[in-house]
Formats: sequence, C-alpha cells, structure tokens
Amino acid sequence: MTKNAAVFQEKSSIKAADLSHRDKINYNIGKYNAVVPIGKSQFEDMDFVRSHAKNIKWKSLENLDAHLEKFEKNFLRNGGKVIWAETTEEACKAILKICREKSCKTVVKSKSMVTEEIHLNEFLEKNNIESIETDLGEYIQQLDGEAPYHIVTPAMHKSKEDVARVFHEHLNTSMDLTPEQLTLVARDKLRQKYLDAEVGVTGANFIISETGSIAVTENEGNARLTAAWPKTHIVVAGIEKVIPSLSDLGTFWPLLAAYGTGQQLTVYNSIFSGPRQSGEVDGPEEMIVILLDNGRSHVMQDPVMRESLYCIRCGACLNACPVYKNVGGHAYGTTYSGPIGSVLTPNLNGMEDWKHLSNASSLCGNCTEVCAVKINLHELLLYNRRESVKSGGGNMFEKLAWTVWEQGMMHRKLMNMGNKRIKNWMINKAFKGWTGKRAAIDFPEKTFNQLWSEKIKL
Repeated sequence: MTKNAAVFQEKSSIKAADLSHRDKINYNIGKYNAVVPIGKSQFEDMDFVRSHAKNIKWKSLENLDAHLEKFEKNFLRNGGKVIWAETTEEACKAILKICREKSCKTVVKSKSMVTEEIHLNEFLEKNNIESIETDLGEYIQQLDGEAPYHIVTPAMHKSKEDVARVFHEHLNTSMDLTPEQLTLVARDKLRQKYLDAEVGVTGANFIISETGSIAVTENEGNARLTAAWPKTHIVVAGIEKVIPSLSDLGTFWPLLAAYGTGQQLTVYNSIFSGPRQSGEVDGPEEMIVILLDNGRSHVMQDPVMRESLYCIRCGACLNACPVYKNVGGHAYGTTYSGPIGSVLTPNLNGMEDWKHLSNASSLCGNCTEVCAVKINLHELLLYNRRESVKSGGGNMFEKLAWTVWEQGMMHRKLMNMGNKRIKNWMINKAFKGWTGKRAAIDFPEKTFNQLWSEKIKL
C-alpha cells in the first residue's frame, strides 16, 4: 500500500464515523438538491443540452492544438500576453517573475481550482508575497489553514458556528456574529487588499478561441474586482478549458449555473479579452494568460481517458457520490476530490501513487447520471482500475484472489462445491477487508442454482 493510499484509508475511516461531519454535509448537499431542479427547469430538453455541451467539448479537444493557437493569436492581437507552462514549477516561476518585475508584495486571488492544483498560495508565501483568497469560502479556508473541501463550495463542511470560530481565532471577532455580520467583516478586510494588491490572479471557466477571450463565472463579484483593480491581471487556465466560440457560452453558462448552484445564471459572468484599451476607464494595464498543461497532454493521449477533460467543474458528481458524502473532500488528499478527482488524479499525478482513488467508489453510476456534460465517470473509474493492473499495479495476493474468483464464477460446479463453512471462512476470515467494516456473511447451505435444480426435478 502506498503512503497516499494509507492516508486516504485513515482519513476516510475517521470521517465516515464522524456523525457531526455527516450531518453538516447532508444538510448542505440537501440545500443543493432542493434548488438544482429549479435551475434545470429553464431547459425544455435537459438531455439534449447535456449532449450538445458534450459534443462541443469533444470537438474542442479533438482540435485542441488549433484552438489554443487561435486563442493565442487573437489574445495577442488584443494586447495581452500568453505564457505556456508545461508543469507546476514552470507556472509558478512565471508568476513569480511577473510579481518581481512589478515589485509585488500583495496578490489578490479569485476562486480557482487550477491555482490550488499548482499550490500557488504556498509558493508565493515562501517567496515573501502575500496571497489573499477573495472568494468568501476560500477566504474562510485560507484563514483556517485548510485546502478547499469542494470544487464549488470550498467550506461546505463548516457550519455557521465553525465559521464564527475561525473568524474569532484569526480576526478577533465575537463568537456570536450572524452569517451576515461575518460576511461584512470579510468584505471590510478584503476591500483594502484589492487596493493594496499590485497583481490580481484569476482562473478561467472557459477559454474562447474565436475572440481570444477568457470567461469567468461567479456569485460574489470578487473575480471582477481581482481582474479590474490591480494593474496586472494574471489568468491561470488549464488547456482543456478551451471552447470554440463566444456563442457557446449560451450553452455552458446556464448549464454550469444549473448543475453547480441550482441557479438559472450565476450573478456575475465576465468576459476578459485583454488589458485596458485606449479610451477605456478601467481594467488592468497588463493581462497575461498562463496556459497550463501539467499532465493534461498525457491524458489527451489516451482516447478513452480524454473524456475526463470535458469536465466544467460544476461539482455535481461530488454532491451525488455516496463515498464523498461519507468521507468528505479532504480525505482524498488531492486538489480534485469526488468521482472526477478519482478519475483525473491518477492520470495527472501518477497511477502508482493514486490508483487507490479509483477504488473509492461503489460504482453506482450516480456520478455519470448527474454529470452536466455526460462524462461516463463510473466507466472511467473501471478503466483506471484496469490500466493500473495492466501496468503491474496489483500485488500477488490480489491477483491470486481474482484468479480464484474468476474460476469460481466461470464454472458453476466449482461454485456449488464449496459448502457453507468453506465459503464463510473465505469471505469472513481470508478476506479481512469485508468484515473490517461490515457484519460477517453467513452463506446458506445450498446455492440458488442447487435449490432451483431440485425444484425443477420435482
């Protein structure tokens, strides 16, 4: 067992037994489940919209090189700059170089999973640059020294009492503040940071090749402030975020809102096409887009796994997953949790170290059922398992166990041969993984096949 797998088992065991944690998650996901049908009601044919969105992503990724080059050409024409980063290290060094050129001491950040992926906050702090999260949920998590818990709602696992505790410990506020009062405290603290910051960093929900633009969707307005107030705006975006046309946002923006938060449209939807132009009164003096690979090209090379890059980060699969709802986001130990994280992480970060995540699934298929762009997530989880074994990932005991199971399942006489005592011993004693978390199985004296054969003879 790898170190990451051992940590996952330990953390997930603790969280699965934490009833308080489960209550908070079920409460927050319950609120999500109540509003998502309202968001979906704007579509006359939900299945068609999902299929259409998947088709757009398929076409985009099948021609990814051409779309990215087209985006770069158009964005440069708009006065922006483009940096291609193959790895986390290249992306962080590029950002640090920009910050040092601007004599930057403070960076403000809007919510961005890709900057979590490259651990940008920690990197900047090590280089004596203050990096402030401006999304309320992200800000709470940063104050508490925790990574985001969820792709869309970073502090989903915290109650209002937990947030009050965090603010009390780090901002010296009263423990009895209401959520509205806590929000006003955060607003007051963050407003000054926008004014102080020399550089603003955002992600990108979509990269539009046709116009050389990036699109950002949010509910708090902090991304707009992050992009507009500092003199330099840096965008960090995974290369898979590309879509062909501005008109495609008519499909993706309401789809992302409906599946992500249950809204018809998020409150703020912005398109940035470059730095402030002549005659414009606001916006950054300089805008730089960093196109991040970081393993995505490796995923692209696999025609089956390529489908995982269609993801628009709506978080619906996390909310639907029975495993996620029991073990929580932090147990996964990686940026992307839940079903999509279990599919992507082994391919982005290495199958050997992360193959265990593909086994953290009941294979109920609910993640595929709720995916906004119809990614076959449960099939990709199985595909990861197969690829892991093909690459030598299974141990000798596991291979022996599956060989015995296969022979038994393929030959009815072998299934009928083992009596109740032998079967009970095999499952309850030999395979300790079953009884570690479950009650022992008590097999019947005869199999259904034997009982049916006796009945037919009568």
